[in-house]
Amino acid sequence: MEDIVGTGDLNANLRWQLTGDPQLDTAVQQWLDWDRNPWTRAQVDSLVAGGCLDELRSRLCGRMSFGTAGLRAPMGAGFNRINDLTIIQSTQGLYAYLCRCFADLSSRGVVVGFDTRGQEESGCSSLRLAKLTAAVMLSRGVPVHLFSTFVPTPYVPYAVKKLGAASGVMITASHNPKEDNGYKVYWCNGAQIASPHDKEVLRCIEEQLEPWNASCWDEKLVDNSSLRTDPLTQINSRYMEDLTSLCFHRDLNSSCTLKFVHSSFHGVGHDFVQRAFRVFGFAPPIPVPEQRDPDPNFSSVRCPNPEEGESVLELSLVLADRENARIVLATDPDADRLAVAERSDGRGWKVFSGNDLAALLGWWMFFNWKENHPDPADTESVYMLATTVSSKILQAFARIEGFHFEETLPGFKWIGNRIHELSKTGNRVIFAFEESIGFLCGSMVPEKDGVSAAVVVAEMAAYLQTKRLSLNQQLHNIYRTYGYHVSKTSYVTCNDPPTIQRIFSRIRNFDGDDSYPKACGGVRIVHVRDVTTGYDSSRPDLRSTLPVSRSSQMITFTLQNGVVATLRTSGTEPKIKYYTEFCAAPGQSDVSQLEEELRKVTVALLDEFLEPDKNHLIRRVV
Repeated sequence: MEDIVGTGDLNANLRWQLTGDPQLDTAVQQWLDWDRNPWTRAQVDSLVAGGCLDELRSRLCGRMSFGTAGLRAPMGAGFNRINDLTIIQSTQGLYAYLCRCFADLSSRGVVVGFDTRGQEESGCSSLRLAKLTAAVMLSRGVPVHLFSTFVPTPYVPYAVKKLGAASGVMITASHNPKEDNGYKVYWCNGAQIASPHDKEVLRCIEEQLEPWNASCWDEKLVDNSSLRTDPLTQINSRYMEDLTSLCFHRDLNSSCTLKFVHSSFHGVGHDFVQRAFRVFGFAPPIPVPEQRDPDPNFSSVRCPNPEEGESVLELSLVLADRENARIVLATDPDADRLAVAERSDGRGWKVFSGNDLAALLGWWMFFNWKENHPDPADTESVYMLATTVSSKILQAFARIEGFHFEETLPGFKWIGNRIHELSKTGNRVIFAFEESIGFLCGSMVPEKDGVSAAVVVAEMAAYLQTKRLSLNQQLHNIYRTYGYHVSKTSYVTCNDPPTIQRIFSRIRNFDGDDSYPKACGGVRIVHVRDVTTGYDSSRPDLRSTLPVSRSSQMITFTLQNGVVATLRTSGTEPKIKYYTEFCAAPGQSDVSQLEEELRKVTVALLDEFLEPDKNHLIRRVV
């Protein structure tokens, strides 16, 4: 291997050896010319010295793309990782695109927020990456509303709307493993960017890869620039004021005898949930002390995702038992999602699924809407939204109650943009959700919001207590009225993208070329919808009404027995997710039979279509 001397100023004394792969050599040289972070430069130096060519190709010969939650990847050196350089590149591209779209960018500015993540070995933290994001914008004369401390993710889109900003950036990887971080972009309407904006931003990023100047690397610019403001106090105050629009029974809350436990999962949520409870007139919830303060290592949980259920809620449930609290609330590390558990007298804990919570919250929001809008005509402009892999329970509500229900593609960016579209025609979304415990009560921010959802659940529980009902009892009342909706959601992990492609290609050619499976677990499949290709066998023109999404995999099967089953790839993690639901008619109350039928189909879906053992898929640990 031939020695080469780097050409950039930073590399004047650096010697490294050519790998023999021209594309890789160019990528290594670009990295070492451009990167000014000593930790990530050292990582590349070490990989080159060790001859780790596959690892270098993995890190340097590809770029990140926008998924269901923006850019998200492990922190560390590489063009397909989250690090100083890729954040600077991303922000340069975002700036270039915003300049094309907003003539008044220099007066509107952008909002920047961050969570509590960090990684010592790469010198990356959400705070540092947020400051670099701000520095790029400030270096081009764009005002930046940079929060002075960590905030919940929904605070960024909320601030974008309230401050009239052109865009917003949140540095977060939400509930992903501690190794990850992310770059979430919001448009001026407060919704996450979707097509065509995401593709155009990526194109602009690729045209602006070399850092413009030293200012882009200057963290101190945020402290010295007159164009930087801190929106924290103003946004905190306005958010909590707007939150009162979701408080329907404040008189009950102050006398509530229920006790609540809250875990912030080592993230941002503690102070904000405490404040929200006070706004509603509640005593603050009891915090889980081991998980109250930020910790980028998420030391007390095997994974920082409250959606995983009882296994990751253990500390919360133990504390609740000790304190005789009936309700556990857990926000994920960036506080945009919410898990809820309720103590059942003598029967342990009930951890609600995202679909169960949606049934409760959807019922609660419409119940209170009707109380305040008794004229049936008002219901004509009311909407509820859900992603297509979520429960159809809101559809059952809408069918009986007379409001509108719509589905979107998976990912709250689709819900947020649909809320904006509906508002332009005088319609109002009073509840929206995705089954992965993402909820939006009301429409004060076009993004899922764990802080507002937590305090709304608390008020609902307090109200139901006055009727001598638990959350779980009310859930069964809802299902008796609108029909039981029994669902199962889980996933398998696959760290090999070609295997995922092979699995879905096999499904599309199951019984010969372009022939989908005709049965699942012995039950006939009556309809197939493939959003990746745009095919829908239930439509006269065979075209899906949902937008085509070629960058991800998603196929939905409707079975003769009424079960709806979906397979899709995650937009944020190396997972294949599967969703099954049995929607029963009102009055059909043999739940155990429904659950058994659903179980059989779910097992068959996994074994027949995904073939976990043959494809070396890692099953979820419960």
